Amino acid sequence: MLPVIAIIDDDNSVRVATESLVMSLGYGARAFASAEEFLHSPSIDDVTCLVADVQLSGMSGIELQGQLAQQGFYKPFIFITAFPDDKIRERAIRQGAAGFLIKPFDGNVLVECLETALSKK
Repeated sequence: MLPVIAIIDDDNSVRVATESLVMSLGYGARAFASAEEFLHSPSIDDVTCLVADVQLSGMSGIELQGQLAQQGFYKPFIFITAFPDDKIRERAIRQGAAGFLIKPFDGNVLVECLETALSKK
C-alpha cells in the first residue's frame, strides 16, 4: 500500500510545495490548512506520516502530536517551523518526532526525514 503523508501547514505556498515534493517521491499526499481540519478528516486513518508546522493558527503541531498520542495514534511526525525554539524542538523529539526542520528547508533533508520515518513504521 502506498504511504500517505499528511501535510499540515497554514501557509498555502508551503503546503502546496511540500505536497508536490511528497507526490514527486511517489507517495500519496493529503494537505490540510490546520490541525483541526486534519482531525476532522475522514482520511485520518489512512495517514502513514505527518509533516506539520509547529505554529498553526488554532491548535499547534506539537499539541496535535500530543492529542493524537492520547488517542492511540502513533504515526511519525516531521515538524517544520519558521520560528526555531530549542525547548519546543526538545519536546517534539521527546514525543517521538522523526525530524524538526527550519523553514526554509532543503527538500532533500525532508526526503531523508521521510525515508527514515517510513522505514520505522
